[in-house]
Amino acid sequence: MAGGNAMILRRLTTSLKQQHWMTIAIELVIVIVGVFIGTWVANRNQEAVERRSAEQMVTEVRPGLALFELALASAQDYLATATQYGNIAFAGWAGNPKVSDERFVISAYQASQITQIAMNGASWTQIYGGAKLSQLSDPELRTDLAGVMALDFGQLSLNNIATPYRQHVREIIPQDIQDAIRAHCGDITVKGTAIVTLLPATCDVHFPAERWASAARDLRSEPQLVKELRWHRAAVASFVFVLGIFRQRVQRALDRIDADSKKRY
Repeated sequence: MAGGNAMILRRLTTSLKQQHWMTIAIELVIVIVGVFIGTWVANRNQEAVERRSAEQMVTEVRPGLALFELALASAQDYLATATQYGNIAFAGWAGNPKVSDERFVISAYQASQITQIAMNGASWTQIYGGAKLSQLSDPELRTDLAGVMALDFGQLSLNNIATPYRQHVREIIPQDIQDAIRAHCGDITVKGTAIVTLLPATCDVHFPAERWASAARDLRSEPQLVKELRWHRAAVASFVFVLGIFRQRVQRALDRIDADSKKRY
């Protein structure tokens, strides 16, 4: 291409000297068109490279999105189990005869259990955000991925559900009982993944009946814990609502990625 342009320029110089104006005009048009075509081809090649890079980005981000969705679902299940323990604890404070002292104390403790999301997608914005998103040809996929990356991950902070109830109920329950509950009924990490944590739905811890009765009396002597548990439940409910919004956006992005993948292949 460079040799061709040089030859044209030499002919153009000769034509100028000889004042062959028609030839000059034709040669100029050829030069301009050649430059335009060369630039257009280079731009098209660059756009193709950028599109392939964007598609590769989608391929890379999908496993992370799937893990994130799994972590969100796990947190929802975990907190749902803790909420069930809270129902039993409320019944225990209300003096329901169907709730034994053992179940009351264990449930009061387990109701304070909280979990955090084991990953933070905010880093995706730095790696895959902005420029790469704009290179995606599918506008719906761009919108869905941008929606995930625009999420406020601060809303998933553990501080949002680390309420006074969690602290105060643990100040009342004897340490040996707390240790036993954690040892026998604490968090369970699902084998093969570090992000799925479960809270056992039932818990059996063995202490003499009088030990449970004493711990139950201590809890019932602190009626403010009932109000704090209500507040704790409200905070958890808000947290779970946010988890649901996050899951919807992530799942929508996953569905769009899979749909685009089927179109390509």
